[in-house]
Amino acid sequence: MAAKVESDNVDSHRSGYLSKNVWSGFLFGVGFIAFFDEAVFHQLLHWHHFYDKSTTAMGLVSDGFFHAFSWFATIGGLFMLADLRRKQGFWPARWWGGVLLGAGGFQLYDGIIQHKMMRIHQIRYVENIIVYDMIWNLTALAMILVGGILLMRTRNKRERPS
Repeated sequence: MAAKVESDNVDSHRSGYLSKNVWSGFLFGVGFIAFFDEAVFHQLLHWHHFYDKSTTAMGLVSDGFFHAFSWFATIGGLFMLADLRRKQGFWPARWWGGVLLGAGGFQLYDGIIQHKMMRIHQIRYVENIIVYDMIWNLTALAMILVGGILLMRTRNKRERPS
């Protein structure tokens, strides 16, 4: 009987942190995927800058602001994660669902809004851009789908704290 009461207390304690786990993961996911995009596609491969409608110097400045944004989001998500762990409210499956939802959401926003609607940059400047666009956006949709599944599976599931 005492074990059941303790289990219910732990579950009710954790349920207070359901959304905070998602938001911490979401913020981390946005920051991580933005950092990955900037490091790989902007710096290592030189495919584009954050803002390509001006000079190369302006493109590099825009990359610097984008890099700062990615680190602020990543650090913010990690501070929230540390708080969750300190309060014993960390739920790994929900957090990873938030990470994938944030990363996929940001990548899909980048692929549709920034690449196609605003045209501030493309993934890569080549003849057959549709292949790159399809891979970019389908990867984003896959991350959103898996993140959503993780969140749906953990919405009502009772789990012991990590």
